[in-house]
Amino acid sequence: MLAKIYSAAVYGIDAYEVEIEVNAGRGDPKIIIVGLPDTAVKESQDRVTTAIQNSGYYWPRGRTTINLAPADIKKEGPSFDLPIALGMVIAAEEFEDPMLEQYSFLGELALSGAVRSVRGVLPAAIEARRRGKKALFVPEANAREAAMVEGIDIYGVQNLRQTFGFIRGETQLQPTRGDLSEFFASHQSFEVDFADVKGQGHVKRAIEVAVAGGHNLLMIGPPGSGKSMLSKRMATIIPPMSLEEAIESTKIHSIAGMLNGDRAFVATRPFRSPHHTISDVGLLGGSATPTPGEVSLAHHGVLFLDELPEFKRSTLEVMRQPLEDGKVTISRAAGSLTFPSEFMLVAAMNPCPCGYFGDLKRECRCSPVQVQRYRQRISGPLLDRIDLHIEVPAVEYRDISSTRTEENSAAIRERIIAARERQQVRFTSDAKTNCNARMQPRHMKQYCSLGDDSQELIRIAMTELHLSARAYDRILKVSRTIADLASAEQITPEHVSEAIQYRTFDRTLWV
Repeated sequence: MLAKIYSAAVYGIDAYEVEIEVNAGRGDPKIIIVGLPDTAVKESQDRVTTAIQNSGYYWPRGRTTINLAPADIKKEGPSFDLPIALGMVIAAEEFEDPMLEQYSFLGELALSGAVRSVRGVLPAAIEARRRGKKALFVPEANAREAAMVEGIDIYGVQNLRQTFGFIRGETQLQPTRGDLSEFFASHQSFEVDFADVKGQGHVKRAIEVAVAGGHNLLMIGPPGSGKSMLSKRMATIIPPMSLEEAIESTKIHSIAGMLNGDRAFVATRPFRSPHHTISDVGLLGGSATPTPGEVSLAHHGVLFLDELPEFKRSTLEVMRQPLEDGKVTISRAAGSLTFPSEFMLVAAMNPCPCGYFGDLKRECRCSPVQVQRYRQRISGPLLDRIDLHIEVPAVEYRDISSTRTEENSAAIRERIIAARERQQVRFTSDAKTNCNARMQPRHMKQYCSLGDDSQELIRIAMTELHLSARAYDRILKVSRTIADLASAEQITPEHVSEAIQYRTFDRTLWV
């Protein structure tokens, strides 16, 4: 008998349908899996046959051929265990049900027949809904993740016997439901707040401008000045994610295997902070089978790089493409995949190896050569792609001991949300542009027009600071964001002046 079961596999951040055919024929007892299976799929025959036996079922004892279609794409991972086992049991019992064509199955099997969690369930659920399937059966641990997709019933199953019993009408299962609005609301509380930060008013202003326009930010200051503390509080002022952004981010985290029962959906913007010993592959993504790296895991969120010069220069240089294009393309022998990577880069560094260069109260122990080498670890092209550079001085005692109430994150967030709403209205006709940092040249001509006074300010800055053409574009974009925060339609010289001061480190620190 020939049994046909449907499943799904992930390619990039999307899924495609896999049709699993199990043919029970005559001949020597042997199981053959075809359709470009990898080692994990080939090994599934041992897991599947043992799980079937321990579940109290039988499988065809003759020559069993299992085909995974389409046959021209390599199938990877253990997620085909459950559908293969169902196909073998159905073929052995000669069970027929037209509803099987309306179902899709995913899951790894333990030897006992229990169903274990797998990666990429959310993309599979989206693909199953697109294919018009009525139900998707997934491991119970993945049910909440898949249930965030509306328009399809999601059944979390515990073992093979329960799954087959439901198909035969012997077992009752209730579909898992997901309430997105409730889920988003329950994940909007934070343990930290900008009200905890004493002083540093100009740094908070720079962070507000950066978040309001989605601009990249570099903070430079001595140890203990609060760079990391400020960065970790940025998540409290970033506007909430839209449903489309949340689904796209969740797909990436699902593929990377970073979701579980407690964290089944990415409801808040990611904040990724990799250690400076990270490799090129870890940051960009890759390995033999291309998987997302930190730049993709930070999609629609923040990528924080502390101690920026301590990262390998080659590792930092691989960020040029994602910073410019909002995506990263990884080419390997297994194929070429493109992952989205629209993130906000936030970096922190000391001004020198000891951290006290230019400090008026503590003496710097570094030689001029050491300072120069330290600074040159960050290339000019990478620095050009960072929109705002801000100095973070040591906090004075009067600020630390002050009893003054600092502005909280909620107040800052309101201004940022209002500025982002103006940008969304401005870019309504362009789905690829959602903030000022992503403006294209055609947008800048239309929305960043300057008066004579503003043009003269930028001309002087370009001449005196020897800024690049890319730095000129960054100044215009930041000026537009500052104007949006002030609810101004036109960019004024005051807006331009503030934007220029965020570029002065181009020359004062790197020459």
